[in-house]
Amino acid sequence: MDIVQKFIQKAQNNPARLVYPEATDPRILEAVTKVRDLGIAKPILVGNSTEILKVADELKLSLLGIDIIDNKMDARLETFTQIYAQKREMRAAIARKLVQKPLSFGGMMVSQGDADGMVAGVATATSIVIQTATLTVGFQEGLSTPSSFFIMIIPAFQGEQDKVFIFADSAVNIQPTAQQLAEIAIASGTNAIALLGIEPKIAFLSFSTHGSAGHADADKVTEALELARKINPDFAMDGELQLDAAIIPKVAAKKVQASSVAGQANVLIFPDLDAGNIGYKLVQYMANAKAIGPILQGFSKPVNDMSRGASVDDLIAVSAITSVQAKG
Repeated sequence: MDIVQKFIQKAQNNPARLVYPEATDPRILEAVTKVRDLGIAKPILVGNSTEILKVADELKLSLLGIDIIDNKMDARLETFTQIYAQKREMRAAIARKLVQKPLSFGGMMVSQGDADGMVAGVATATSIVIQTATLTVGFQEGLSTPSSFFIMIIPAFQGEQDKVFIFADSAVNIQPTAQQLAEIAIASGTNAIALLGIEPKIAFLSFSTHGSAGHADADKVTEALELARKINPDFAMDGELQLDAAIIPKVAAKKVQASSVAGQANVLIFPDLDAGNIGYKLVQYMANAKAIGPILQGFSKPVNDMSRGASVDDLIAVSAITSVQAKG
C-alpha cells in the first residue's frame, strides 16, 4: 500500500478537527469536500461565510457537514483577543486586528482546543504561516524552534524495498545553532513514532565521524547531540556521523566502535539547510525516491504549510498527515 494511502487509512480510524483558513481558494474547497467524504478529518473553514458559499456554489460543491466559521463575527473573537493580548503583552485593539485574520483565528482555535490542527499556505507565504503558528499555537514542550522534515521512501536500499527515512531540516532553518539542531532531532524522532510507527534511530550528520576531522562545524554537531540527550535521553541518537557511517552497517563497523545508531539510522539530521535541501533532492531524483513534505514540526499542535502551487491531491495527503499527527 502506498504510504499516503496508509496515512489516509490511519486518519480514517480517528479523524481530527482541522482548520483551513484560506477557505475561498477553490483547491481548498474541493479538497475539504473530499477530506469529508473520505472521513480523513472533520474540516473547519474559516473566513467570510458569504464569500465561501459563493465560491462553493460556483464550483458546484456541497459543504454540507463542514463547519464554516466567520472569523470577524464569531463569538470567540473577544475571548481570543484577550488571550492573545495577554500572551503577547499588547493592547487589545492591536490584538483584535491580528486575531480576526483567518490564519490567526485558525491558529487560536487550535491553541484553545477548538481544533486539533491546521493546514494553510496555498495563498500565504511559508514565513507568515510559521510566524503565525509560533505566535498562536506555540511550541511543543521543551522546544523553541519550528522546523520541517521530509519522509523519503527509497525504492531499493541495502536489500530492503521501500526503505523509509526522515530527512530534517530540509526546508526551514538555514544555519541552525547546536540548540536548534537538537530540537530538530527531538521533533523528528517524535514524528517518526507518531506518523510512521518506527523506532527512531537519529544520526547527526557531518563530514566527520566521531572526531575524524577537527572543525567548528563538526563541534556544533557534537554539541547538538549532547543537548538533544538532555531534552530526551530515551531516544537512540549518535553523532557526529558521516552519512555512510550512519546508514551502511559495513562502514559503521569500520568507523564506529560502539553505537546503537551507526549503520542503522532512519532519522537523518542535516547540519544546515544547504546539506538538507541538496540531500533530499539528490535522493529524490538520483535514487528515484518519493519525497513527502516538507512537513512542519515543533509546534505544540500540528500546523502544516502547503506550497502555493499545491494540488488538491497534495492537500488531501497533507490533511491525512496532519490528522495523524494530531491524533498520534
